[in-house]
Amino acid sequence: MRLSLIIPAYNEAKNIAQCLQSIFDQKLPPKHEIEIIVVNNASTDETASVAASFSGVKVIDEPRKGISQARQTGFLASTGDLIANIDADNRLPAGWIEKVFDEFANNKQLLSLSGPYIYYDLADWQNFLVKLYYLGGKALYLVTHYFFHFGAMLQGGNYVITRKALEKIGGYDTTI
Repeated sequence: MRLSLIIPAYNEAKNIAQCLQSIFDQKLPPKHEIEIIVVNNASTDETASVAASFSGVKVIDEPRKGISQARQTGFLASTGDLIANIDADNRLPAGWIEKVFDEFANNKQLLSLSGPYIYYDLADWQNFLVKLYYLGGKALYLVTHYFFHFGAMLQGGNYVITRKALEKIGGYDTTI
């Protein structure tokens, strides 16, 4: 399996280096293949040059603003069997990529995987409110999944989807 990390970035020069470094800090066995694509989404700052300063990072310019447009552009440029969507101000926790590979390897029917955000720049009380939000989301998921047999919750800047599933739904809706 190959994992493509798609990172839409609009004026993220101050954050993109930490995001990319968190990817490079992952401890990966040689069997894992990843590609990193930063979609410079009409930035007017140094986002593209900061991202390009990292060896192995592909930077693609997308002049039309919008997260859906940037994700679609990144998806079309990617080659991975798995498409990870992370935000430019994200920092991947240790083991994130390994967990992705393990989950998809252990469940061949898995179409997507998502997790919560960990906000490194919020006060403790704000993080408490975020945790409550995620608990509510998990409760809603459990109800819809086990009682109505549908539904899932994907966190926009922290999810992975199979290429086949994304192709089947026609990619990202760029009319949004």
